[in-house]
Amino acid sequence: MSRGIFITGTDTGVGKTWIAAGIAQAFRTSGIDVGVMKPAETGCRTRRGELIPSDALILSEAAGTNDALGLVNPYRFRLPLAPAVAASQEGKRIDMKRILTCYRELQNKHAWMVVEGAGGILVPLTSRLTYLDLAAALGLPVLVVARPGLGTINHTLLTIMALRSRKMPIAGIVFNDSSGGARGLAERSSSSVIERIAGVSILGSTRFGQKDLSSVARQLLRGI
Repeated sequence: MSRGIFITGTDTGVGKTWIAAGIAQAFRTSGIDVGVMKPAETGCRTRRGELIPSDALILSEAAGTNDALGLVNPYRFRLPLAPAVAASQEGKRIDMKRILTCYRELQNKHAWMVVEGAGGILVPLTSRLTYLDLAAALGLPVLVVARPGLGTINHTLLTIMALRSRKMPIAGIVFNDSSGGARGLAERSSSSVIERIAGVSILGSTRFGQKDLSSVARQLLRGI
């Protein structure tokens, strides 16, 4: 049985793929056989009539796997919307059972799994289920990726509250500066406030363009 982590964000565009890929690459570099999964990807570009899931491809490259793309990314859509909404607009349907089947096949092949969600934890995956339901079904601890700036205290605490409502294990929080902006008082103080209020460990603060996430990976290995 493999171990793994489910990566969610406090919002869209916080850098989940960057963090997920960095963690996968750090595991790979340390000699751990890691598999990756992006269950549903939206906003895919089209090339020669095929939808290209760029996030899933980035994850696969970082992990160094040759797993079938249909396993790594069972569902992909053209419209940049929540997966359930994109599927509905494109006349398709997402089946949670198919996602779980793909995950188990990958899980049986690898010692560790890195699974990346889409947007925040309550983004609808199907007409009735959210990514919180998926994380619970996979039985994986959740790593929260957050912005460092103003507003992140509220967004992050709400995410933690949602996870705790389902008694989900929380592996920690990573603050990711995806814009490379200046660090003001909000950026310097938010992480300590969240850690004090929520009692969740801050595993790291990554800067724009940072590629080495070995410190975060080591903490995950110790904690899970």
